[in-house]
Amino acid sequence: MRHQRTPIATTRISKRFKGWMALGFFIGIAGIVTFPRKAENVKEVASKVPLERLLIETDAPYLAPMPHRGKRNEPSYLPYIAAAIAQLRRMEVDRIAEATYRNAITLFRLPSPL
Repeated sequence: MRHQRTPIATTRISKRFKGWMALGFFIGIAGIVTFPRKAENVKEVASKVPLERLLIETDAPYLAPMPHRGKRNEPSYLPYIAAAIAQLRRMEVDRIAEATYRNAITLFRLPSPL
């Protein structure tokens, strides 16, 4: 059984992105993608990672997305991350939500409710 891994998109991710894609990794995007500054690398990766390899995550309790930056991060903030990615990719947020939901089921080998 092949182990699937998920690197978290940090501000230093762009140099490693192609290698992780070649290895079949999923890429997790957290609240940094919503920051107005110092998030260019994460935004670049969020716009390029194939939908079938994209995940969104809280990175809790740190790095809450805007407008909650500086507060404790929590799963209820995931829609902010999905919305930021959708805006970067110029697509409906529902497509991001559906893709990341399917990817989480695949990565964690969860039973599909559908």
